[in-house]
Amino acid sequence: MANHNQLMSAFGLALLFIFSSSSLLANAAKYDVTSYGAKPDGKTDSTKAFLAAWSRACASTSTATVYVPQGRFFLGKTTAFEGPCKNNAIILRIDGTLVAPSDYWLIGNAENWLIFRHVDGVTVSGGTLDGQGTGLWSCKASNKKCPPGATSLSVSNSNNIILSGLTSLNSQMFHIVINGCRNVKVQGVRISASDDSPNTDGIHVQLSTSVTILNSKIGTGDDCVSIGPGTANLWIENVSCGPGHGISIGSLGKDLQEPGVQNVTVKTVRFTSTQNGVRIKSWGRPSNGFVNKVLFQHLIMTNVQNPVIIDQKYCPDNKNCPGQDSGVKISDVTYQDIHGTSATQVAVKFDCSKKNPCTKIKMNDVKLSYNNRAATASCSNADGSASGVLQPTSCL
Repeated sequence: MANHNQLMSAFGLALLFIFSSSSLLANAAKYDVTSYGAKPDGKTDSTKAFLAAWSRACASTSTATVYVPQGRFFLGKTTAFEGPCKNNAIILRIDGTLVAPSDYWLIGNAENWLIFRHVDGVTVSGGTLDGQGTGLWSCKASNKKCPPGATSLSVSNSNNIILSGLTSLNSQMFHIVINGCRNVKVQGVRISASDDSPNTDGIHVQLSTSVTILNSKIGTGDDCVSIGPGTANLWIENVSCGPGHGISIGSLGKDLQEPGVQNVTVKTVRFTSTQNGVRIKSWGRPSNGFVNKVLFQHLIMTNVQNPVIIDQKYCPDNKNCPGQDSGVKISDVTYQDIHGTSATQVAVKFDCSKKNPCTKIKMNDVKLSYNNRAATASCSNADGSASGVLQPTSCL
């Protein structure tokens, strides 16, 4: 009899759970952008319709979904999804494509094309962002007067954010920026721009803590992931990078007063024909910035120009180089289980600050070859330890 009562009790709980779940789903409001006038023709500016749907979702006191059906939706100006909202469970579900203006002057001076600001608990799921940046790249290549360009998707001063299954194509500038945020998960994203597209970083993180980037494929004309000042507790795993400039911490030390970078893990990443693999870069000028507690683990390099590099004399194109000692203090950086091929003879290069040498650099099981023979390593002002299989031979 006791068993029968237990079964009935369990059955009752199951019914209650199903009923509760159904009620939650029934109560979840859905706002289709086409109901507010958005047109999936790729030409009609649907900015107002998107913002109207967002406004309703943001004002809802229960779970809300903003839905973008299949088709191409043109957003011709900066579209700002502003909070704070009355609920912390809004989903922007995109089945279609959002299209930026091909005339780069329309948003090129606006810094951002799509931006989420001061929101909590927002998920952006699926869909494609078409930044139409090729015209601006051509303008920059021809040395004409051009705007700097807009980031395709920016998340600013927000918490508990998920970006999932998103595709970003041909952004004018950075594809995704995470700035001043806490607890952000980026998973299953695809980012694509040509290898000669300027400043088209895939994902840029700064002034943010507890950001995770998983299971993503990034190919662009700049860093696949760039890690700026004030980043802490960043986890990057199972990412494919190439073309591009690799995964970079920095550039740091641009300002004298600058927050540091700490607790960064980059693991299980494949780099293919990139300019760099894993890089830490700082300008040669005074700064109170720092980098510590970094782990680069389980990396595969294929035809990478600088597989492992610390550059504390960073100065692109050698223009306006400060030419001083970098004040950024780099310590406790571990390179473990890194294999593959270098496109240049020097596969490991630690060019650290004379005034603030790199300390506690650890190399373990690093095997990199160049033209089917052992590559070489170069160290300047770097101190640390080496163990396991090492090719090139450690210069620490």
